[in-house]
Amino acid sequence: MSNKIKHLLAFLQASPTPFHAVANMREQLLDAGYQALDPAQDWDLKAAQGYFVERNSSSIVAFRMPSQTESERLHMIGAHTDSPCLRVKPNPEIQQHGYHQLGVEVYGGALLHPWFDRDLSLAGRVVGKQANGQLAAALVDLKRPIACIPSLAIHLNREANKGISINPQTDLPVLLGQQLGDDPNLREMLLKHLTEQGQDFVQILDYELSFYDTQPPAVVGWQEEYIASARLDNLLSCYTGLQALLSATTEQGILLVCNDHEEVGSQTAEGAQGSFLLSVLQRIYPNPEKMHQVLHQSVLVSADNAHAVHPNFASKHDGQHGPKLNAGAVIKVNANQRYATNAVTSALIMALAQEHSLPIQSFVVRSDMVCGSTIGPITAAQLGIKTIDLGMPTLAMHSIREWAGCEDVATTIALLQAFYETPLKV
Repeated sequence: MSNKIKHLLAFLQASPTPFHAVANMREQLLDAGYQALDPAQDWDLKAAQGYFVERNSSSIVAFRMPSQTESERLHMIGAHTDSPCLRVKPNPEIQQHGYHQLGVEVYGGALLHPWFDRDLSLAGRVVGKQANGQLAAALVDLKRPIACIPSLAIHLNREANKGISINPQTDLPVLLGQQLGDDPNLREMLLKHLTEQGQDFVQILDYELSFYDTQPPAVVGWQEEYIASARLDNLLSCYTGLQALLSATTEQGILLVCNDHEEVGSQTAEGAQGSFLLSVLQRIYPNPEKMHQVLHQSVLVSADNAHAVHPNFASKHDGQHGPKLNAGAVIKVNANQRYATNAVTSALIMALAQEHSLPIQSFVVRSDMVCGSTIGPITAAQLGIKTIDLGMPTLAMHSIREWAGCEDVATTIALLQAFYETPLKV
């Protein structure tokens, strides 16, 4: 296993929620000499220096300023930090038949069947009151298995293997443990955990918590050619985009934006439909005319995973557009503009891949199926920037455990780094 893959697996394991993913990206940026910016303060940006800024602790924009001699374009990569999951409700406690359970909401378009019979833990952000009376936020990751959603035995449902629907309200409450005489509520349990961790909290007021599978990411396959993990969609793109940013040697401006809430439509303050990226660009280029001139010559890669062809369900793909694992990054095209790729941006990436001898594939959804979307069309519409949708091929997308190719990690980082370093003429 290469050091790059080991580093990726560690990043995936340490990032069970968008809050943790951004915190881990922050640490890598700081280690590389990037400076944190406060949106509430004035910015004094220096040529060739790297910076980053966060919003809601779940979205991040990192960028390196152009040198004074190269400032007419900006190469950007966009990804998202969130993944489909089960979010804990505000008042989740359910006590029935001697069991203590927690009610959950389904976040995003999750495949629900794989969530059954998994060893689940809990992670996210809590906000509470400290001993001095001040409000504070803290990240929580219990790490150990604390819960499960047990399947109903086939003896009690003989039709189980013929396909059944899942009712999120009644079928997904998570089994936490035995019901004791005076069961503590979740806030009390969280307070005890934080206290044991040395955190100065006296009351937990609210939280944003998600269950996740405790099975660690792994390299799998007969020849160890695949990665199996939760949240590959879209932490793979966050990771490859960040590594390309940190490795790129260039005098032109480069930027990485990783938005939250893509899986639920992006229409939030920290989502791609919000003002986050635009507000950062307006501060990088305070002269509006200059900003629009730069954007006109700039390019955005919207990096999000692509559907690899499934050998058992190959008919679900267009016969000419079935991406394979370990065969390179995928250009995603849709005539109805669910992806932002056009002939110009596609040609730019194709030429770049050819120049660096990197594999490239294409994906078009079957004409009788509905296509998903990304932050690409949203960001392109907001900024008027030339955009291409590009992603690593993935199996079992939106499952609790997805598959991707080890070789695709290396070739995608190389392609994104070349994108950052090459002064493309558009």
